[in-house]
Order: sequence, then C-alpha cells, then structure tokens
Amino acid sequence: MKKVLVSILALGIATSAAMAQTAAPDFATADADKSGDVSLAEAQLLWPDLTADAFAAADADTSGALSQEEFDAYVAAQPAQ
Repeated sequence: MKKVLVSILALGIATSAAMAQTAAPDFATADADKSGDVSLAEAQLLWPDLTADAFAAADADTSGALSQEEFDAYVAAQPAQ
C-alpha cells in the first residue's frame, strides 16, 4: 500500500513539473516594467527568437507594444510545447 501511495505522489509531482514547464507565459510577468503593455525587449525575454517582424505582426494596433489582448492572441497562436 505504501508503494502505491509513493508512486501516486511521485506521478503527481512529475505531472505538476511537466505542466509548469509548458504553462503559457503570463502577461503580468512579461510586462517587467509594469507599463501596461509588453515591449519587443520584454517579449524577447520570453521568446528569444522573436523577430521584430513577428512582433509587429502581433501588434495589431501598431502601437509598438503588445496590449493584454494582443499578448494573449500571440500566446494562443503559439504551438503547444
């Protein structure tokens, strides 16, 4: 019985760790300077390979930064990890 409980606990911990690794980035975390939007530099901290062109495509209102809605849309469009 103890082995079963230990196995279940280990599986739960492994599952939690895997979920944490694949969790979508959070807007509040991405907005490092707390300006209310995410700049290209802030976005590149999350996605180092993000190009200026890809960022501009995500910036629907061409403000030069991603709003919460634009950020969420960009995250939703990313392939699952």
